[in-house]
Amino acid sequence: MPDRKHGRGGQPLGRLPGRWTVGLLPAAFPAWFSPALLVALLGAGAVLVPASAKESVPGPVVRLGIDVLLEEEQSRLKGKRVGLVTNQAAVDAHLQATADRLASALPRLGAGKLVALFAPEHGLRGDRPAGQRIPDEIDPVTGVKVYSLYGSSHAPTAAQLQGLDLLIIDLPDIGWRHYTYISTMAHVLQAAAQARLPVLVLDRPNPIGGEIIEGPVADPNFLSFVGIYPIPLRHGMTMGELALYFNREFKLGADLTVIPMKGWKRWMLWSDTGLPWVSPSPQIPTPESALLFGLGGVLGETLNLSDGVGTAKPFSYLGAEWIDPFRLAAAANELRLPGLYFRPTYIVPFGYRFAGRRLGAVEIHLVDPRLARPAEAGVYLLALLQKLWPGRVQYPSGSRNMFDLVAGTDLLRQQVTAGTPAPAILALFRPELERFTARRRAYLLYD
Repeated sequence: MPDRKHGRGGQPLGRLPGRWTVGLLPAAFPAWFSPALLVALLGAGAVLVPASAKESVPGPVVRLGIDVLLEEEQSRLKGKRVGLVTNQAAVDAHLQATADRLASALPRLGAGKLVALFAPEHGLRGDRPAGQRIPDEIDPVTGVKVYSLYGSSHAPTAAQLQGLDLLIIDLPDIGWRHYTYISTMAHVLQAAAQARLPVLVLDRPNPIGGEIIEGPVADPNFLSFVGIYPIPLRHGMTMGELALYFNREFKLGADLTVIPMKGWKRWMLWSDTGLPWVSPSPQIPTPESALLFGLGGVLGETLNLSDGVGTAKPFSYLGAEWIDPFRLAAAANELRLPGLYFRPTYIVPFGYRFAGRRLGAVEIHLVDPRLARPAEAGVYLLALLQKLWPGRVQYPSGSRNMFDLVAGTDLLRQQVTAGTPAPAILALFRPELERFTARRRAYLLYD
């Protein structure tokens, strides 16, 4: 129990050091403030914070490509009619959207102008669900025409690019091949090359870091919009680095320039950047969901496993009506998968495929995000489910079904259903991963 004299431990309440602010109050203690009131506030959940804390909080560690462009390389924009590929999550350290910043800045730079916007999946303002086609529209903030890159076409048309002097790409990625914004970027680079239009890519952090690479590398027979080129599921590259890699390795021929960030290091996760997080799509509300997308975003393409989409924590669950959560959690934790812990629970999704159905599940806790390898964990979990409940996981049919397209291969499904142990499956992916690791070195912009 807390000590009555000392509150929650430490110095007596009447002799708190320095100048403090209670989280529920806006100022330092007034003369009438009593220890009894403090105890009551603490019991209600108030937090003691030094009054100088706000002033001592450091600014962002990382300067984004948009900041470098507008603060150091404005000459690139002078007098240019610009098209911008972006969405609502492309914001700066002050939560100002790139679209809004460029719309304001360009007229002051030698009569430049933002004349076209291009929106990826989920739309310019990020309000459309996965897979929903996006129509063209007028952006109500800037008044600029927004052309959809997730409708009848994934690339800008020649007519849409006509009259532009420069095309800028500022899109957030989450570090996984099957997240479609890198495919959008690839299509834009192809269209710009055909139109002989210069491209600037404004770089942003890979929120799940730039050191760990996980497979499989996509098989050329299973390329699609959820895996446009043969790269690993977790590539460990930024959008700028991927643009350089795509442009040269796949001979796109774009007149490409990348504006690098300043201060970003490969070991950084999003929490290390000092930047605010804005959800890049409706089911990626947090940096943690971005990391777990590499697990649930694959297993969720089976026919009868829930990845937690439709709950308050998308990609943080793995469940099904036939799963015994206590048995699965015990077996999964025995695997000692790095950085992860599995808690048995039940979920009733409020939306999507399993809405209103009670599922036995495990909640996937990121106890150490730096160690977690969600793609590899997904292989272990599929193999474990096959061992515990043989044949219960159902996969979509067809030679190019969505599970195989997201995985980038049919080998994973075939090996799991054959009962192959997870380490042996992962060993099959290793040669291609090693080849990619060697190839990507020439395109890395950061240490």
